[in-house]
Amino acid sequence: MRVLCTVRVLILVGFYLFGAGKALAQDSATRELSDLLAAIETFEADVRQLIVESTGGILEESVIRFKMKRPHGFYWETIEPYPELIVTDGRSLWNYQPDLLQVSIEDWDTEQSELAAQLLNGQIDQIAEDYFINGGDVGNGEAYEFVLEPLDPASLYERVTLYFREQTLNSIHIDNGNGQRTFWEFFDHQINEGIEDSEFVFSIPADIDVLDNRSAP
Repeated sequence: MRVLCTVRVLILVGFYLFGAGKALAQDSATRELSDLLAAIETFEADVRQLIVESTGGILEESVIRFKMKRPHGFYWETIEPYPELIVTDGRSLWNYQPDLLQVSIEDWDTEQSELAAQLLNGQIDQIAEDYFINGGDVGNGEAYEFVLEPLDPASLYERVTLYFREQTLNSIHIDNGNGQRTFWEFFDHQINEGIEDSEFVFSIPADIDVLDNRSAP
């Protein structure tokens, strides 16, 4: 379960009034972020993940392969250092750990999907119910930065920052309440190139343990 908890951060932000000035910033930033993501139907990239301790030391560095297809296809495969796959078709979620020869299967509620999945699927209205969104163009159309701050003071996260370069998602930074930070940097983007639906359904290998926790397999 090493990666699953982290991806549930990657795979919690409508409109909220803190005063007139902030409301206008929220509205403008939400529209701009929505516009950047609206054209994405499929997204593939290699990902470098860093988990950094509050002291600045690197707790973990991972190499990941990521795929997304609207409306609900999400694929997150850790290549190094600990192979693991998390994939969902929007109905079931498979968590395959090859070193344990085990796959667990759960129901997947798309309305409860985590932040990264919501972002990359363009669910900005849903995100805006939980986060105040600020930011926008910081490079004359060549760079964009958005900061998402949770409305709930009990949130596990203090801040989520999104960076776009030439209208393409470049990185996501998450600041946790305990001082730990998570960085995802995206490389070799492939946008709106065909991905088969079968990529988001896990084919269970023979001779592995299956823990099926779905309500209706």
